[in-house]
Amino acid sequence: MEVSDADAVGATVQAILARHYPGEDPAPLARAFADARRLYHGDYPGYHACDMAYHDLRHVLGVTLAMARLLDGYLRSHAGAARFAFPQALLGIVVALFHDAGYIRRNGDTRRRFGAEYTRIHVSRSARFLAGYVPALGLAAYADAARRLVQFTGYEQDVGAIRLPDARLRRLGQLIGSADIIAQMADPAYLDNCRDRLYPEFVLGGIAAAPDASGGFVVRYADALDLLRQTPAFMEDAVVTRLDGVFEGVHRHVAVHFGGRNPYVESIERQRARLVEALQSADAETLRRPFHVAGVA
Repeated sequence: MEVSDADAVGATVQAILARHYPGEDPAPLARAFADARRLYHGDYPGYHACDMAYHDLRHVLGVTLAMARLLDGYLRSHAGAARFAFPQALLGIVVALFHDAGYIRRNGDTRRRFGAEYTRIHVSRSARFLAGYVPALGLAAYADAARRLVQFTGYEQDVGAIRLPDARLRRLGQLIGSADIIAQMADPAYLDNCRDRLYPEFVLGGIAAAPDASGGFVVRYADALDLLRQTPAFMEDAVVTRLDGVFEGVHRHVAVHFGGRNPYVESIERQRARLVEALQSADAETLRRPFHVAGVA
């Protein structure tokens, strides 16, 4: 599936929810996808269009599709009290869809010229957006939960310290955080996007180099190729520490959706192996060429 097609992704997500919650009103989900498209295209009241090269509409649609597939696998595997109520499942999709809304600048913003300048606090900004947005979808009772759940996608807050009133909501947060990771790293363009799109965002966001206490700068990524050189370690840590550790391996539920396979993990392993192979080459030009790694359909 082409994840840049909001209509196609929306239809797939709706079909998954309808399978598990027959008879529920699809209108809130349809509105959420329409609003996401408007927000990223600059048609949503009060906001500029998204100017992010990496964290764009295609990215959030990919994460939302991964979240729906994880939900499908989870719901097929759980019964009774462990299952999500429909509003909770809908909430999980909506949080995934707007988890990066914090990168988008408001009209009249005179503090920042680019959305990437909000990188360090974009999750908190997304939380405020979601808390104000979800009541319009009939999810007012979950406004505070939405604010907390989106924190599972970032590093601004220790996930273990996030307080939620329901064990199912914590599991929902783990699924959302896992969807964000696997959708990115399994993308066939992941390595090219890290080099060509993510690194410029890191420069604008003060991630590539940041001031230190002595008045100088701490350089984390010297250039785009340096980011690639550090990416294999990042990918390994994302799997071991985040996916299998903090999120307790819930990404494995996607295998139920795919009939026993986990194509996201398969693709992540291909991406990492291809990058390691390129890094072993003595020719730096290898890192500048397109990587052409198969991703998830």
